[in-house]
Amino acid sequence: MPQTLLMIEDDTRLAGMVVDYLTHAGFDVAHAETAADGLAWLAAHHADLVILDLMLPDGNGLDVCRQIRGTSDLPVVMLTARGDPTDRIVGLELGADDYLPKPFEARELLARIRAVLRRPGGDHRPPGATLRFGRLEIDRDARQARLDGLACALTSHQFALLAALGERAGRVLSREQLMDLVTGEPLDAFDRSIDVHIARIRAVIEVDPKHPRRIITVRGAGYVFARLQDA
Repeated sequence: MPQTLLMIEDDTRLAGMVVDYLTHAGFDVAHAETAADGLAWLAAHHADLVILDLMLPDGNGLDVCRQIRGTSDLPVVMLTARGDPTDRIVGLELGADDYLPKPFEARELLARIRAVLRRPGGDHRPPGATLRFGRLEIDRDARQARLDGLACALTSHQFALLAALGERAGRVLSREQLMDLVTGEPLDAFDRSIDVHIARIRAVIEVDPKHPRRIITVRGAGYVFARLQDA
């Protein structure tokens, strides 16, 4: 059964081309031209991922992303015609899984969608195994992290990062290694999205995100997930 995508984009010409391309790639793609129509569609239908334009005629894509993230961990790939890196950082902090500036090639969007939807790769443990570290559980089968039994508000991309780190607890992983594990793509030299996502994960799972005990920064090397059983 094909996965379902929703594209919220007011440029009907661009949307038509993208919908055709992604449909030929095997997806079931719906299109909404406004924020209101997109949110209404999501309230009535199932989607596996949302392609969300930053600038919409009746609102800001960041606000739409915030509303989506307030109720679900549905993956979101944001599009924008603006090249301001601040937009990208804000989008990621609000919960977007990836960010693609316009103009873009449809095949790059397809690659990013597939990367976001891809389950995190990993070790040789059964895919349904739950990793337990004291108060924290990483349920790879349900794709959910839980702290004291309560679900953590993480995007699919953030969960994939946490799972990749947890599966390799005690090992220092560079940003390049993490990007490859989660997306299968090389890390751009100026891409700081890993750091933004790590900060968001820490805000959710750490007692004191400014002084993390779970995900430790190793200066000049990357990050390591600590094998704590009392935190």
